[in-house]
Amino acid sequence: MTKLRPKARSQGDGAEGPDGGWGWVLVGALFVSTSLVFGLMRSLGIFFVEFVQYFEESAQAISWISSTGLAAQQFFSPLGAALCNAYDTRWIVMTGGCLAGLGLILASQATCLVHLYLTMGVISGLGWGLVFTPMVATVMANFTRRRTLALGLAFSSIGLSSFAFNPLFQLLVEMYTWRGALLILGGLSFNILPCGALIRPQRRSKAPAKVVSESRVSCGSFLQRASSYLELPLLFERPYITYTLAISLLNVGYFVPYFHLVAHSRQVGFSEYQAAFVMSAAGATDILGRIASGWFSDLGHFRLIHLLSMWTTLAGLFIMLLPVSSLSGSYAALMVISLLYGFCSGALTSLVFAVVPMIVGVERMMGALGLLQLIESGAGLLGAPLSGLLKDITGNYTASFMVAGGFVVLGTLTMVTLPHYFSHKDPPSPQRRSPDDTEEGSPAELEQIHSLPSHTNDLTGEVTNKRLPEDTFS
Repeated sequence: MTKLRPKARSQGDGAEGPDGGWGWVLVGALFVSTSLVFGLMRSLGIFFVEFVQYFEESAQAISWISSTGLAAQQFFSPLGAALCNAYDTRWIVMTGGCLAGLGLILASQATCLVHLYLTMGVISGLGWGLVFTPMVATVMANFTRRRTLALGLAFSSIGLSSFAFNPLFQLLVEMYTWRGALLILGGLSFNILPCGALIRPQRRSKAPAKVVSESRVSCGSFLQRASSYLELPLLFERPYITYTLAISLLNVGYFVPYFHLVAHSRQVGFSEYQAAFVMSAAGATDILGRIASGWFSDLGHFRLIHLLSMWTTLAGLFIMLLPVSSLSGSYAALMVISLLYGFCSGALTSLVFAVVPMIVGVERMMGALGLLQLIESGAGLLGAPLSGLLKDITGNYTASFMVAGGFVVLGTLTMVTLPHYFSHKDPPSPQRRSPDDTEEGSPAELEQIHSLPSHTNDLTGEVTNKRLPEDTFS
């Protein structure tokens, strides 16, 4: 270890991350796991009409099922990040996969909406929270120059699964009713376990024990150690809070089409399969948007925050146009707007995560992603029920989509207030702390991910033994 540290330091700030190797295997694991989290979550609109008819409840009450699941996934993300900082990421992700499948299996036996809130919402949501953020942070730690492309390729599974899951779920509901369909989806979710198993086991280092010992000397408090794992000091930094607020506003309206577009399409007179195909088509362009955006972003012609603002604005506008396009009863117009929305919504997704290291630095990436998911969970909880409430009041989904699109555009306006937003070049990436402060602070996330026993200022990778830079995010 004494030979490894000087080597890591000698790389300098210009050193590159591994940008490949086992990282591409992890991209494949993230590809599958995200399809079984967000791809499945997006396709739950197929069950919306079935739940309304079976339980004879309002659209608002049924909307709380999907919103609870989304909010739970985001609410428990800091827990997943903190557990991965303290323990083995592999086992945390595999545990999340078990909970995700268990929640859907239990939901198949539900006799009232409360059961669905607790199973599909809380239990599966907890599992999704333990899976998504650790998997994303693990992949991001293995890439530097091609980070956005890697995320775009991995997140393309969400669009691909949306394209495949909507007609598949409709078929399962018709063949086995909604109970049988949920039972099958629970078994399908257990495929997250082998995805987590692909994460290389951590070699326990002395770094966590060192931090525990030093925190006892400096504070003597368990809260100090918990704060270090959760990266709570980020909550007092204006750039991070501004960005988190912008993403939270975006999150209010982002998922509304995936929850209610199928129901809207059926309400205006289209058949069940026509309505399901609208979402499938949007999922197809979602795939193209994620890959194209990741490739173009990594070319470095424009700042990532500017590209994110552009795609967010376009996505909000197309959400507003969704009900307008179907007023004349034209299926072709609805399909075109759905295709454009799918492309823009896919294009912005990988950028949301790729911008985070530029704001907080690589070392605090795991905790920053967890806190981001936690804060935006309230917005995710609000979106679909608000849309359902507006539908109950007005009798249609026009106002629902208009308000949802307005929140997305408002998120863009919030991003404009970020420091250095109008600069043509990215500002220097923030440093974690001074060396003296680091000795008393929390362990670096990348040291936990790659599990090499090194000093908290020596961000080394197991594959390359090189220092991951904090100033290269193009």
